[in-house]
Amino acid sequence: MEVKTSLLDNMIGVGDMVLLEPLNEDSFIMNLRNRFDHNEIYTYIGSVVISMNPYRSLPIYTPQKVEEYRNRNFYELSPHIYALADEAYRSLRDQDKDQCILITGESGAGKTEASKLVMSYVAAVCGKGQEVNKVKEQLLQSNPVLEAFGNAKTMRNDNSSRFGKYMDIEFDFKGDPLGGVISNYLLEKSRVCKQPRGERNFHIFYQLLSGASDDTLVKLKLDRDFSKYNYLSLDSANVNGLDDAASFRTVRNAMQIVGFMEAEVQSVLELVAAVLKLGNIEFKPESRVNGFDESRVKDKNDLKEMCELLGIEQSVLERAFSYRTVEAKMEKMSTTLNVAQAYYARDALAKNLYSRLFSWLVTRINESIKAQAKTRHKVMGVLDIYGFEIFEVRDNSFEQFIINYCNEKLQQIFIELTLREEQEEYIREDIEWTNIEYFNNAVICDLIENNQNGILAMLDEECLRPGTVTDDTFLDKLNTICAEHQHFESRLNKNSKFLTDHSLPHSCFRIQHYAGKVLYRVEGFVDKNNDLLYRDLSQAMYKATHSLMRQLFPEGNPAKVNLKRPPTAGFQFKASVGVLMKNLQTKNPNYIRCIKPNDKKVAHIFTDSLVCHQVRYLGLVENVRVRRAGYAFRQPYESCLERYKMLCKKTWPHWRGPARDGVEVLLTDCSVPTEEFAYGRSKIFIRNPRTLFTLEERRRACLEDLATLIQKIYRGWKSRTHFLLLKKSQVVVAAWYRRYAQQNKYQKIKSATLVMQSFIRGWKARNILRQLKYEKRCKEAVTTIAAYWHGTQARMELRRLKTEARNKRAVSVIWAYWQGTKARRELRHLKVAAREKLAVSVIWAGWQGTKVRREYRKFFRANAGKKIYDFTIQRIMQKYFLGLKTTTMSPMDNSWPAKPYGFLEGAHTQLRRIFHLWRCKKYRGQFTEEKKAVYEEKLEASEIFKDKKALYPSSVSQPFKGDYLEIQKNPKYQKLNSAMEEKVLLADLVNKINRANGKGSPRLFLLTKSNFVLADQKTGQVKASVPLPDLASVSVSTQSDGFFALKLKEGSASASKGDFLLSSEHLIEIITKLHRIGTTAADRDQINIDISDEFLVQFKQDKVCVKFIQGGPKNGNSAACKRKNNRLLEVSVPSP
Repeated sequence: MEVKTSLLDNMIGVGDMVLLEPLNEDSFIMNLRNRFDHNEIYTYIGSVVISMNPYRSLPIYTPQKVEEYRNRNFYELSPHIYALADEAYRSLRDQDKDQCILITGESGAGKTEASKLVMSYVAAVCGKGQEVNKVKEQLLQSNPVLEAFGNAKTMRNDNSSRFGKYMDIEFDFKGDPLGGVISNYLLEKSRVCKQPRGERNFHIFYQLLSGASDDTLVKLKLDRDFSKYNYLSLDSANVNGLDDAASFRTVRNAMQIVGFMEAEVQSVLELVAAVLKLGNIEFKPESRVNGFDESRVKDKNDLKEMCELLGIEQSVLERAFSYRTVEAKMEKMSTTLNVAQAYYARDALAKNLYSRLFSWLVTRINESIKAQAKTRHKVMGVLDIYGFEIFEVRDNSFEQFIINYCNEKLQQIFIELTLREEQEEYIREDIEWTNIEYFNNAVICDLIENNQNGILAMLDEECLRPGTVTDDTFLDKLNTICAEHQHFESRLNKNSKFLTDHSLPHSCFRIQHYAGKVLYRVEGFVDKNNDLLYRDLSQAMYKATHSLMRQLFPEGNPAKVNLKRPPTAGFQFKASVGVLMKNLQTKNPNYIRCIKPNDKKVAHIFTDSLVCHQVRYLGLVENVRVRRAGYAFRQPYESCLERYKMLCKKTWPHWRGPARDGVEVLLTDCSVPTEEFAYGRSKIFIRNPRTLFTLEERRRACLEDLATLIQKIYRGWKSRTHFLLLKKSQVVVAAWYRRYAQQNKYQKIKSATLVMQSFIRGWKARNILRQLKYEKRCKEAVTTIAAYWHGTQARMELRRLKTEARNKRAVSVIWAYWQGTKARRELRHLKVAAREKLAVSVIWAGWQGTKVRREYRKFFRANAGKKIYDFTIQRIMQKYFLGLKTTTMSPMDNSWPAKPYGFLEGAHTQLRRIFHLWRCKKYRGQFTEEKKAVYEEKLEASEIFKDKKALYPSSVSQPFKGDYLEIQKNPKYQKLNSAMEEKVLLADLVNKINRANGKGSPRLFLLTKSNFVLADQKTGQVKASVPLPDLASVSVSTQSDGFFALKLKEGSASASKGDFLLSSEHLIEIITKLHRIGTTAADRDQINIDISDEFLVQFKQDKVCVKFIQGGPKNGNSAACKRKNNRLLEVSVPSP
């Protein structure tokens, strides 16, 4: 039987608060404490998860835990955030329902960590693949970037999110992530200028100063000492457990993974440094003739460094801090700013600069992580936003007011969606729905957001009305309009019951929220709602040359001056909350309520009063009551029958019919009152938790009886198995012993038999041996006798033969002597005859030799000189030609052996000429058509640039490649290549020089026979396409730089945008190909090449002089272009 688990098994306290008995605030907190003390930090309220911050690491987030909760029923295991994340993900993937996860709680309760856990779980259980893993990594790495710029150390939390974040994660039909979209709400920008005691500014300031390299800090004009910056609090600059240097490296790496370019990262750091510098600017009063005080900057060093970082003229920003221009219709009026107003303007600029930078970061991250596919996506939203905030008396201001307004809206939608979900389930299960009474906070939301008489509407009206506007006038208006509202309290309103309430100061008002009464101090409401930035400062920021400033301050464009007042902070937040509420209502909600157990940020401490405070303002007890208003517990029939079937003999151990019938039989047999449950279509609904606990108690007792029975049966089975094993072992041992005894007996019989056989065989062998020895002795006696006889016969025959031999030898000796004497006589006669013949031959040979010598002397005197001459000449020529074999076959080799003799001078010269022509022909025969064209281009480049441009000698050894981008093979440029109608003769990366600052922008340069094209390097989009007939000339310098200007014909269609000033590493090749195309084309004029160190370039309507000078540029060995004025660009070329 498969064993199913449940959150009811081994439960510490009550895992689901819906089952808590009795239900009150004390029992609720006691249950949380009990579970917290046993490291159970998660508890359910139905489908809502309560998360307690343990302030330490727990081993409950391992990969094994992820697999344990993967594809499991929500109530199948003990409460965990993974169960909620899995339920939301499976509903999105399998049922095609968009999901949203709402994470709320006060600062330090663990909201940010909860959102990370949800995202990491979804990333772990969704699909795999290179592209999917890249998307998951970008989504996860967006968190460190936003935390660095949006989180800060507070009294309640060392990593407190000071902004609200909502992320929509988009999935495809398989459940794999495609991308995401992040929305941010209400960054606490006032923290940039001022932090409460014991708190820090945003993390990025400390991380930059601690973790950046020395070179980076020098470029940003910063110092590592925190005390040198007015915007950084010193009493809590260093936080235990936070490594700002390591965090900075993490942020840089995360920005790279998300997709930030290095230039963008540098621009962001420059703005962060500018904010720090801005805080150091101080002002002093200066009296004017008219009696008014005017503010002046004390020390202009910080102002100068800030202006250099942002690219602003110092005088422009200094004037913006001293004067304010007011426009009304067609009139302008300039007024001076006193010191207080100047400090206000400085802080307003710092807050706006940082908040707009943060919004730009969110937008930039969205561009990187957004889904590329345009098909319909499934969406899971994760909302991490402030919880309800109630500070000490008179510490609640405008920020807490709108935060609590947002939580009122979230509570409203929470109750509505919870009731709607309950009602839909009741209708789906065919259970009668009864109306549930609960506190509807719509009246409080209306008090705040009503377009006519709402607090936000009145605050906007007060900010916009002419005349003197103060916080007191705003409070007077509230006292007049909201006096009769039952949730509004003030000492100065018409309701007399608050006149003697000393807990309610005169400058405050109190609102009775769903979570309790909150006292708001009205001071600062008007200024914070206005959130004004003087137009002079906006226009000064817009004039900056920094790459981001115009994007951050678009209203500063003088060409688009808008006299309309910008929307207030309250109006913007109200609109964004409205959009958020509409977005959440289209999705299936999942809730995580975060609670922090103590204010000391340490583990194992549970403060009842603090937890009770949070339980109240989160409305958790109210949530349980709403959930329990109908039926407290519901469960599918199959799961219910599987869990409780042992309570009834008819359903145990197996029920053969439908699960619902089995549950009916089970509940009837258990005598459960009919009013305590109801039958749905697929689930059993139990009204009272006590009924469920009664079933659990009976099940626990029954399981003990079943365990005893199972133990009894198991022990009997084990004993029987042991006996059968012993019996089987005895049989086996006996069989083996009998086999052993028989084997021993057989071995003894076999050994005795072998002994007897050996004795008999020995006796027989000895008898045969004796007989054989006798026969052998007989044969040896006969042989000996025969041998003696044969020996006697042989000796007698030998004597006879010897006698005959002696007689024959005597005759032979006599005959030999006679023959010898006869032969010697004949030899003497032959020798005498030979001597006579030899004398005649010698005389004849001497005569013939004398005759031959006489004839030869006559012939030699006639022909000897000519023969010797011919032979000598032949040997000289032979040696000469062999010496020529050492000459190489290279046409570039001018070496030739020296002539050995004067008479060979003409032949020597002709042979050298003929050999050189022959080896040139052989060398040319090896050329292909492409190589031939390259050498022709090299020859033409020599004619154009040799002895005219210093760059030419270094280009001689470099072959002309043409396609340096491999545009035919590179898939990145496939679209661009297909757009070209002709063959691309040259493709290279060039820098297009900007007239405004002399800096280069990378462009793709493509050349065909009829035109040249400039395209964007990243996207491949064509920026300019110019026909070659419109090209008049090309200008270059005599130096070793790569700058060249393409000048267009006046009046041509392409000349409207002006000439092109470009820079390339392959300048010689580009201009050679342009000149060659112009030379070979019959339908257009030849392109002129102007080589000069000073020439004019037409930029739209203005002509700019480009001047080349020799000097050492700061950026190394390459040439650097710098704008001197509106009419001059100066190019510094390194000295050779």
